[in-house]
Amino acid sequence: MKRLPPGKLKILVVDVGGSHVKCAATDRRRRAEFISGPKMTPRRMMKNLLKVTTGWRYDAVSLGYPGVVRNGKIVREPHNLGSGWIGFDFLAAFDRAVRIVNDAAMQALGGYEGGKMLFLGLGTGLGSTLIVDGVIAAMELGHLPYGHKRTYEDCVGEKARERIGNQKWRANVDDVVKSFREALLPDYIVLGGGNIAHLKRLPRQTRRGDNTNAIRGGIRLWIR
Repeated sequence: MKRLPPGKLKILVVDVGGSHVKCAATDRRRRAEFISGPKMTPRRMMKNLLKVTTGWRYDAVSLGYPGVVRNGKIVREPHNLGSGWIGFDFLAAFDRAVRIVNDAAMQALGGYEGGKMLFLGLGTGLGSTLIVDGVIAAMELGHLPYGHKRTYEDCVGEKARERIGNQKWRANVDDVVKSFREALLPDYIVLGGGNIAHLKRLPRQTRRGDNTNAIRGGIRLWIR
């Protein structure tokens, strides 16, 4: 990639979710998205992505991936998508420099305002990230045991909301937030993800994440 001053970098941000893939670029007003789902492989994603971003110009890419990322590399297949993500060559696919992070970490970075922040993403699953004095620690709290033969994700993910209804789901969200608040002692908690729309009120000591946080976080990966 040609070297440009940070302020002149044109960045494509790709937020990969369990139900949709959302795309935005720093020099475009229009955003794009398409449906993902359990059959979406990285090859299928790239085919759709390059189609919906035809004509977009960018120098670098930020990719938020719904799974475990270490040192900028995908190391575990996703729970809610197809397979083939480990080892996929996104550098060659985009023909651009690419920075890959956990999708919750990218959203968290976009909403970070200093100190110790816990981000919880209420979407298809449960995303989680802790940022302490600017240092990002992506976590997989959603897959920890919670109750009898269930995980946190099983109780506050989208399938749980559909199974038990909004009222019980909201009670679960309150309980889960309280548990993490007491265990991790954050200065504040930001809730993101599409399912925050189903909350009538926010749990105590939490803030509502903005829908643009993932995009802002993707830009911050390159310009901080």
